[in-house]
Amino acid sequence: MSSAPKSVLALYPGSFDPVTRGHEDIARRTLRLADRVLIAVAETATTSKDPLFSVEERLELLREVFKGSPRVECTSFSGLLMDFARARGAHCIIRGLRAVSDFEYEFQMAQMNRELWSEVETVFLTPDAPLSFLSASLVREVALLGGDVSTFVSAPVLAALRNKTGFSGR
Repeated sequence: MSSAPKSVLALYPGSFDPVTRGHEDIARRTLRLADRVLIAVAETATTSKDPLFSVEERLELLREVFKGSPRVECTSFSGLLMDFARARGAHCIIRGLRAVSDFEYEFQMAQMNRELWSEVETVFLTPDAPLSFLSASLVREVALLGGDVSTFVSAPVLAALRNKTGFSGR
């Protein structure tokens, strides 16, 4: 007698400050590999960044962006990613790579995560080519300086950026 196939939960962690079309692309394409995607906003950044949006605001935006996707869940976490992944039963970590320069850091993190929990696998996905240059930091900076970021973020994120920064782009 065969057992039912195992459901695959992929964990997509990040700061998502703000969520960009590149993040959306990676999350949606992850659904080709996994049954469900858990997008997890890190409550503490691994690098020194001044967040534009609070963790709660980022979660609200993510939930709005993915509201029509029942296989996508959005939450936050603190502490070690591997402790959170183990607690949620996620054996697959998704990381987006925009450029070769991202690889060295992401590779080191993947290796450390494997040392912390040998049952985890990290899958690197590249965004769709037109989105490959896009980063949340760049979107934040352009919006703060009054530039038009409407092609880089979804409508609810654009509205939140307008409210937060006061920029008047399209």
